Amino acid sequence: MKIKNVILRHLKMKMKFPFTTSFGTFLDKEFILVEVQDENGRSGWGESVAFMSPLYNEETLKTNWHILEDFLIPLVLDKEINHPDEVFDLFEPIRKNNMAKSAIEGAIWDLYAKRQNIPLAAALGGEKKEIEVGISIGIQKSVDELLTIISGAVTQGYRRIKVKIKPGWDVDVIREIRKPFPTIQLMADANSAYRLSDIDLLKQLDEFDLTMIEQPLASDDIVDHAQVQKQLTTPICLDESIHSVEDARKAISLGSCKIINIKIGRVGGLTESKRIHDLCQKHGLPVWCGGMLEAGVGRAHNIALTTLANFTMPGDTAASSRYWEKDIIEPEVTVHDGLITVPNAPGIGYDVDLNTIEKLTVREQIFSK
Repeated sequence: MKIKNVILRHLKMKMKFPFTTSFGTFLDKEFILVEVQDENGRSGWGESVAFMSPLYNEETLKTNWHILEDFLIPLVLDKEINHPDEVFDLFEPIRKNNMAKSAIEGAIWDLYAKRQNIPLAAALGGEKKEIEVGISIGIQKSVDELLTIISGAVTQGYRRIKVKIKPGWDVDVIREIRKPFPTIQLMADANSAYRLSDIDLLKQLDEFDLTMIEQPLASDDIVDHAQVQKQLTTPICLDESIHSVEDARKAISLGSCKIINIKIGRVGGLTESKRIHDLCQKHGLPVWCGGMLEAGVGRAHNIALTTLANFTMPGDTAASSRYWEKDIIEPEVTVHDGLITVPNAPGIGYDVDLNTIEKLTVREQIFSK
């Protein structure tokens, strides 16, 4: 197939509720939506998950647009691509910028699956017909507010509850959660808020039978995490530290974690996500799919990836209505009893809502030869 046109759109969506982590609060989600078109005018869709500020990693929406426009789009435009795995090799000379790479690579994966007339999940090698999902809950104004949200999520059937923690909002909060919810699958996400010197505090979390503690230490660390994991009975899950299959290999070798969270944007696309999945499966480490407050297109890519066999833990792909008054896909992603039914239509399996996209678009640019 040949990519004849690439369309970049900067969208701004208002979130239904503020979402707070250890590194900031989000009221709106601004992101780049990527559309690629082949010689027959068929479209594939991808979504950049970079935030407006370099808080999660070094990338931002503006840097993604620059990298896409000046480097990545010229590498694929009017190029004969037989399989999306080739895109990873085309982009290899460009250092890092994984979220920019993932956005356009994901669009090419969607287009490829549509041309093959198969679901994206099948194109990736996934076989599940439905996937288990959990919910990610940000830091709240009070513990009572947090407990109310957790109660609602449990009632809705979500299979795992993830809560954000930070210094001063950690052990005592988890203890309060466990009082009314002693048996739910519960995990704590630190988003790199702690240091090795906090080991005694982190060890206190062992008493709460957590499924995992996600990324307690620095976002680029795998060495100190190994020291912490040796002293904890609770599994450590690495997120921000894993940018590639090589990072995963080193983390496994050092014993830095017992679980890995695969985020498509963080690792540079679906091809590298599959490679990390396969490596972890070989070494007996379960994986799950993390979320980046995606709109519908990114959410659909997460669903497809999670159909691979070693995604054995519920991911962060909650229902569209959890975050948006109206999503940019039809139908929207829905959750029933903690499960999402994997769509069987070609490509991502959802139709993009062009009218809603147009209303939300701040800027648009078309690239063609």
